[in-house]
Amino acid sequence: MTPRIISVSSVPYDGYEFPRALESLAACGVKYVEPAFIIGYSGPIDDSDFTAQKARQYASWLRDNGIACYAFSAHNIQFDRADVVDIYRGRMDFAAGMGARIINVTAARRIDSEQYFSNIDVIARHAEQLGMVIGLENPGDGSDNLINTAQDGIELLRTLGHDCIRLNYDAGNTISHRPCQQLGGVDPVIDALLAMPYCGHIHIKDVHVGTDGCYFFTPIGKGDIDCATIVHAVAKTNLNLTIEMPLRLHRLSNRQPQRRSEPLPLAELEAAIRTSLQFVERHLAHND
Repeated sequence: MTPRIISVSSVPYDGYEFPRALESLAACGVKYVEPAFIIGYSGPIDDSDFTAQKARQYASWLRDNGIACYAFSAHNIQFDRADVVDIYRGRMDFAAGMGARIINVTAARRIDSEQYFSNIDVIARHAEQLGMVIGLENPGDGSDNLINTAQDGIELLRTLGHDCIRLNYDAGNTISHRPCQQLGGVDPVIDALLAMPYCGHIHIKDVHVGTDGCYFFTPIGKGDIDCATIVHAVAKTNLNLTIEMPLRLHRLSNRQPQRRSEPLPLAELEAAIRTSLQFVERHLAHND
């Protein structure tokens, strides 16, 4: 059996240069990183930075730190942009240049569904040419999306009919996007289990819901999501996973993200990463 790949997202290192993040991740024993270029979760993203030269530089930094890239995050690209196909191609070429085999992206807002279905075939063909999988991720901001729940994602995959398009389910988004106590809400763990056979990859994210209705990201196993049950289910599959902890931000009660003014101290980040790795590895071993 091929060894399972456990990646850690670079998103908690928002505010740090990528080489410094890699040094810190290596010190925590991380072997794979999922670089995160997520609109709204980090600083400004300049599309002109996604060049072959920059990809080679990132790949060099990865080699220098003994870390590989299997998955890549490029969320929140809106399909009402006239240049959306070029944007996606640029992100995919950049990710492939770093060695990524899967690019995780949020699906489109439902109001952009016409543009989405007009463009996704071209984007999928480019992924096929690169030998990449597109992982469609459910959002967390409460908006009306083509993937509000796992069932939406399953139906979307059937409609699209591309082998290179799968789900990248994230229960840590579902808990805020469709809270189970609200009309149309779902239990994030049950929904994750429903999605799993249709996934090409999966994110493990934990969240604590405050008494004020805000959503706070935590180390894995320290929040309100039963991540153990999700990881146990992953252990019965061949899925690779990423630990994702956007610790610099939280979601307000309206589900919109709010970033802290300053990056988190490295010691705090490294403690969270070590705790989360130990949790995931322990619960994978429960079934592996």
